[in-house]
Amino acid sequence: MSAATQVDVKQFGKVAVMLGGASAEREVSLRSGHAVLNALCEAGVDAHAFDPAEKAITDLITEKFQTVVIMLHGRGGEDGSMQGALQLLKLPYTGSGVLGSALAMDKVRTKQIWQTLGLPTAKYHIAEKRSFDAGSCKVIMASLGDIVMVKPAQEGSSIGIAKVTSATQLETAIQDAFKYDDTVLLEQFIHGPEFTVTILNGEALPSIRMSTPRTFYDYQAKYHSDSTEYFCPSGLSAEDESMLGKMACEAFHAVSGSGWGRVDFMQDRSGSFYLLEANTVPGMTEKSLVPMAAKQAGLSFSQLALAILCTAKVA
Repeated sequence: MSAATQVDVKQFGKVAVMLGGASAEREVSLRSGHAVLNALCEAGVDAHAFDPAEKAITDLITEKFQTVVIMLHGRGGEDGSMQGALQLLKLPYTGSGVLGSALAMDKVRTKQIWQTLGLPTAKYHIAEKRSFDAGSCKVIMASLGDIVMVKPAQEGSSIGIAKVTSATQLETAIQDAFKYDDTVLLEQFIHGPEFTVTILNGEALPSIRMSTPRTFYDYQAKYHSDSTEYFCPSGLSAEDESMLGKMACEAFHAVSGSGWGRVDFMQDRSGSFYLLEANTVPGMTEKSLVPMAAKQAGLSFSQLALAILCTAKVA
């Protein structure tokens, strides 16, 4: 990881930092992108902002960009579509490729892969807009427990997510989630702390434990609340820290993640860990988790940005 601070930044040529976009996570992407852009410029990289919501993707060629740093969150940037477009343009880009991006963006497919491989993940059901029957809500609640998390399959930053405690609430939350996605994940709620592990070039950085007085670690808690607490070191034993890091790397690899990313967990009251989801373009704002883990590992924000730039490749 430290090698990223030794590289000749000229090898990347003119660098486009993709930010903004048209997804529901545009606001966070703009903040992430500008933070990374500033860090790269300070490190001597010839980096420039590029918002695909305002420019045609072919302008990358017209404006003679040679490398792309993807800081787009959500659909259109984190789901494999932008990765595929950049491959057609033969431009090296950071992070996971088309398959890894598409799989990790889809919470349902991710869970199915992890479940097939025997990796621990909470019990779940799938609700499809085309066939959803409100009458099934009581059965689902009975199957998953007293508390259920409702998640659009392909949104990030906790957008559209709800925590419900009754069949009536479940039906309402599913209908609300259908506004974001035709497929909705219904997941058993795990009572206990939430952890996250950053993956950088195949290595796990120190885990972070999150605590919020809110109902759960939602969009407000992630980006706006001053009451959210972060613990890094997370307080795990050396044995559990090592185990969690290995599980994060295995889970990320299982969905074809590469370069850099983040894997989220819940720990139940017995101490067992359960995989929640994988993120291939995690937030890089002032409140984001990846920079926090990197700092604990001895990397400054600028060094982290350079390390991410070094993941750029032509898939």
